[in-house]
Amino acid sequence: MDTDKKRPTNIMRDYMRYLKLERSFSPNTLDAYKRDIIKLSDYLTHAGKTPFDVKLEDLQTFAAGLHDLGIGASSQCRILSGVRSFFRFLLLNGYRDDDPTELLESPQLGLHLPEVLSTAEVDMLENSIDLSKWEGHRNRAIIETLFSCGLRVSELINLRLSNLYIKEQYIRVFGKGSKERLVPISPRAIQELDNWFLCRNDMNIKPGEEDYVFLNRRGAHLTRTMILIMIKRQAAEAGIKKTISPHTLRHSFATALLEGGADLRVIQEMLGHENIDTTEIYTHIDTTMLRQEILEHHPRNIKNGNK
Repeated sequence: MDTDKKRPTNIMRDYMRYLKLERSFSPNTLDAYKRDIIKLSDYLTHAGKTPFDVKLEDLQTFAAGLHDLGIGASSQCRILSGVRSFFRFLLLNGYRDDDPTELLESPQLGLHLPEVLSTAEVDMLENSIDLSKWEGHRNRAIIETLFSCGLRVSELINLRLSNLYIKEQYIRVFGKGSKERLVPISPRAIQELDNWFLCRNDMNIKPGEEDYVFLNRRGAHLTRTMILIMIKRQAAEAGIKKTISPHTLRHSFATALLEGGADLRVIQEMLGHENIDTTEIYTHIDTTMLRQEILEHHPRNIKNGNK
């Protein structure tokens, strides 16, 4: 193979291009995969290895080193997933004749049940917002849209006016890998959007930003960090003690659907999960909440002082 083609910088460039064009990964995902390979590259440099002669044993040592650095099990799994993707790319493109990650194991993860909010707690969150300020109407619309539609925060910040089908009560969402799905939007969320649009219509919007639904005070679309800060601040204002994020509202949406009797496949479709296994975590949340309800409200438990 051409020596220039095998240079690390050229391989990284080709790999990033492959992830962007053939796998349709988002910029955030591309950054994460690039960081993973930089970690691997740094390790290989110190070990005197290259991606072309590294063996399973070397990668097992690399994985053990992640643990020694204090990196959590879930982050280790993500990094090793990026490493596997990289070596599959090398194999598919003729850089290697084998894949040394085939037998590379990831750490076992315990079942982590995400925090969820009840509908009453979401109402508390929204009711704590100061509507005398223009951004109050925007923030209520953001929270209600996240809760009513189960969007990822990346999907929300990229939501466009041209993706709203208000009369039909649907929105068009572009999820991971630019996969498109249609999600119903509730009358409550539509009302909050209408209230926000009254404020939005009076804004000076930056050229090129006109189609974004949610804007900051400078007339540009919001970032993930802005929404995270807003929701955490609002939770404190509302007196909600749970540790929440924008993703909590997505989890709350799915849990509310399950409690209401929705089929798991429907929830999978609404969330844009590629694999039903990802959606099944909500059955565990539902079971956990049911157990808590029994412990708190069953007369035998109340009588024994367990309430």
